[in-house]
Amino acid sequence: MEVCYQLPVLPLDRPVPKHVLSRRGAISFSSSSSLFGAPDPRQLSQRRGAISYDSSDQTALYIRMLARLGSESEAAVDSAPERRVRRLLSLQRYLHSSRLLRGAAPHIPLPILDEDYTGQARCMLEKVGNWNFDIFLFDRLTNGNSLITLTFHLLDQYGLVELFRLDVVRLWRFLVLVQEDYHTHNPYHNAVHAADVTQAMYCYLREPALSKSLTSYDILMGLLAAATHDLDHPGVNQPFLIKTDHYLASLYKNTSVLENHHWKSAVGLLRETGLFSHLPAEDSLSLERDLGSLILATDISRQNDYLSRFRLHLDQSNLCLSNASHRHFVLQMALKCADICNPCRPWELSKQWSDKVTEEFFQQGDIEKKHKLEVSPLCDRANNTVGNIQIGFMTYVAEPLFAEWSRFSDTRLSQTMLGHMGLNKASWGSRGQSLSPDPPPPPPPRVQASPKTKLREGEYPDTS
Repeated sequence: MEVCYQLPVLPLDRPVPKHVLSRRGAISFSSSSSLFGAPDPRQLSQRRGAISYDSSDQTALYIRMLARLGSESEAAVDSAPERRVRRLLSLQRYLHSSRLLRGAAPHIPLPILDEDYTGQARCMLEKVGNWNFDIFLFDRLTNGNSLITLTFHLLDQYGLVELFRLDVVRLWRFLVLVQEDYHTHNPYHNAVHAADVTQAMYCYLREPALSKSLTSYDILMGLLAAATHDLDHPGVNQPFLIKTDHYLASLYKNTSVLENHHWKSAVGLLRETGLFSHLPAEDSLSLERDLGSLILATDISRQNDYLSRFRLHLDQSNLCLSNASHRHFVLQMALKCADICNPCRPWELSKQWSDKVTEEFFQQGDIEKKHKLEVSPLCDRANNTVGNIQIGFMTYVAEPLFAEWSRFSDTRLSQTMLGHMGLNKASWGSRGQSLSPDPPPPPPPRVQASPKTKLREGEYPDTS
């Protein structure tokens, strides 16, 4: 356990200390003390408050100028509500813009009033490459802004903001919109999952087999794809959308419905914010296509296709990372690993993710029962448990994938992931046995005991 993880977590409803409010440049809000810490970007434009600076400070002049622009934007909200212009009025944008005005180097904009929160979040970011990174704790320390903070930090750490001449205001707005378009009511497919996948992707990008070969463009694509791979996920799987005649199923002709929607949603936000508008049109379109190719690879129904191709490359030892198409394929495999790496995390983290994804399955099953639809496999809470779902998922999906990844990148991280998965699988098995009736002792649990629990490729609710 890292030392920084043992620091006390302060209650978010603690009153703002007086010594903080007395600082020059301090920010004081009166709408709610429960939002103490990094504010929710979606609520910033609705909160009352004041900003105090020296009158001679150029920062104050710029903030006042932005405030006047904000008033004009607020007026536009009434005329075009669908544009959600209020999302432009984020405090992070003001603070970041002021730093740029002063010519200061961009740093992580954590608008937190108390250094205790800032210190702990910064301490965790220093350990962001550790496999036992606790994304749940980090999300609490950033008050629900883990995806924004983590992704910006990684892009900045790699020097991609400067290298690709990304406008920091547009980048921050893009990340705010990305986090906002994840559904917080989804137990699993939410912004915290996206942040977790992004952190895992960063760990894979640092592996020796990749770090020496990937270009800055590859890294940019990998991080953006990880952050947006489940954008606007509805919390139900593709078969559900198809059998309910959802418009997305019709739009994408029942093929990679969710993944196509995630990709198109990400492209929409890129164009809305103009993040890459400074690039030539051909380069921008190529970037969007590459982003889509990575996100589409997370379709669980195509798992065997990608795995067979990966295995064939490894058997023939013909992966050449100096080849752009080969590097892109390895990035696809890395994103697939990052997307389903929960069984490979330490038990304390893995169990939380297992509970969350299973609850999302069961919620879908409840909806199907309510509307008298056939309940999807693994979605009936009356006939499934977290343990048997996880054991089946590890056996038929995770273990084959990570075994091949370990062949490609035989490192300490790969061995750690396989070790955790073995321990987690055993833990779920022992829990299942302890819950069995006694006496008489039940027979050893068999994953394929009945059609209701049999787990085959294609039966899993979409976990991409």
